[in-house]
Amino acid sequence: MIFQQYFLACLSHASYLIGDESTGVAVLVDPQRDITGYLEDAERQGLRIEHVIETHFHADFLSGHLELAAATGAQICFGQGAAAEFPVRWLADDERISLGDVELEIRATPGHTPESISVVVYEHAGDETPYGVLTGDTLFIGDVGRPDLLSSEGVTAEELAGLLYRSIHTRLLTLPDATRVFPAHGAGSSCGKNLSSETSSTIGEQRRTNYAVRIPREDDFVAAVTEGQPVAPAYFPYDAHLNREQRDLLDDQSPPSPLSLDEVLAAQEAGAVVLDTRDPADFARGHLRHAVNVGLAGRFAEFAGDVLRPSDEIVLVCDEGRATEARVRLGRIGYDRVTGCLEGDVAGALAASPGGPERGSRVTATELAVFLAQVPARPITIVDVRNPSETEAGRLPGSVNIPLSQLTARLGEIPLDRPVVTHCASGYRSSIAASVIARAGHTDVSDLIGGYQAWETVATDHLEGALPG
Repeated sequence: MIFQQYFLACLSHASYLIGDESTGVAVLVDPQRDITGYLEDAERQGLRIEHVIETHFHADFLSGHLELAAATGAQICFGQGAAAEFPVRWLADDERISLGDVELEIRATPGHTPESISVVVYEHAGDETPYGVLTGDTLFIGDVGRPDLLSSEGVTAEELAGLLYRSIHTRLLTLPDATRVFPAHGAGSSCGKNLSSETSSTIGEQRRTNYAVRIPREDDFVAAVTEGQPVAPAYFPYDAHLNREQRDLLDDQSPPSPLSLDEVLAAQEAGAVVLDTRDPADFARGHLRHAVNVGLAGRFAEFAGDVLRPSDEIVLVCDEGRATEARVRLGRIGYDRVTGCLEGDVAGALAASPGGPERGSRVTATELAVFLAQVPARPITIVDVRNPSETEAGRLPGSVNIPLSQLTARLGEIPLDRPVVTHCASGYRSSIAASVIARAGHTDVSDLIGGYQAWETVATDHLEGALPG
């Protein structure tokens, strides 16, 4: 058997290639949208991808089922009840799929979504203990899938949580303890609240250590998994629907069109968003007016999806050689409207822009602490763009919490008549937020270098006894 896990760290997404060496037949489970790596690996190992199995309709990324079907002729497979615009083979509960000696067993495991399935993998069809089970978003390492993402679709989180409890206890925990567990996501994903950084485990280990699995009563389980979930990224509903649709395919090899400075400015004037993908420090040293900064070094696609709309025309500003990467990573969440990328030397183009480059304001934790201690009235607005669960560790005095995924919808809550300082945990999201707020018309916006982590190390010395509450 050939079994290969692919883990895409920037989206905390795991996908799987499973093949039978004797027949050359293979399946891909929960693939990402850029499929070149899968095709190359399959060809190198003499495999034919005949099925693409989706454990459910994903919300956090745009899956590659259509790309793979077009490239290989593979059947697209979902659990029963999955309605899509494209041809689908529905997989029944307990159905078996033979790849040769390797065999797959489908188990219906609704709860994260109604159509969710898990895929039990047998290295040899007659084995008593499976090699592993691919649990999608039903069972994670250290957590279970969140049941609240479909609350706007007429299905309550409590109803789905009840299904999730029964799926785990009657369909997954009935597998032998030695069965390996391979989920669709790991730490950093917003599809759960307590995901481990480990990318595999066993049924026995999860039975012993997973907080949700250890809850014996269904009503207690429902209460536990419906509370405290992270704020879902803004693009999730868009991807959840787009994964059901017949849509354009992604070419993951071609770079975006090169654009001159004049073409970039013309596109911006016509309504395009200039998305500057450089490091926040480079962005602060100089950028085009009204550009939005989302650095490629972090969870680029997720945070771009938080602050841009799927309908936005996007013009990229990238370090040399990274334009294709930026376009493909946007494509992974279905943001395909990339007009092009600023060509040539970025610094030279910025110097030639009307009025020269715009510079961003950044403040250190020490500078902010000294200012707040000297001016107790705090005539500034501090915008904390962390998720609510992150603020439990502490908050800056007088700050307002607006998670990044809610920022564009809540810009009206930020006063125009006073300076604004944005902060997150470490300084990456705060640069995004500051650029979005500045683009909305605020003229005095700074981001806090190092975020709350930096604040904790210096604030006490400057603020002790100087500020109320």
